[in-house]
Amino acid sequence: HFFQIFDAFKSRLHDSNSKVNQAALEAMHKMIPLLRDHLSPVINMLIPAMVDNNLNSKNPGIYAAATNVIQSLCQHLDNYLLLQPFCTKAQFLNGKAKQDVTEKLA
Repeated sequence: HFFQIFDAFKSRLHDSNSKVNQAALEAMHKMIPLLRDHLSPVINMLIPAMVDNNLNSKNPGIYAAATNVIQSLCQHLDNYLLLQPFCTKAQFLNGKAKQDVTEKLA
């Protein structure tokens, strides 16, 4: 059921309505400390959804929420879980999103 829940939640992270998108990011920020390593099965699905458009967003609320989520992931999950998805995203991102992900990798 974990995959079904986060598969549905993932689409909210890409929502065209900025308020829904920001609320989903803020909810994710709150969930990460609670779920911790239980997120490992879905992390490869969630990181692209959180990073792709949100770290390059011109909306300051969305950008701040996305950076908070990335910071929370780095703080609460084992680094080995994040290495592969961050490396993959760093290869294909541009702009400030690439810079932010590269800094987290370093």
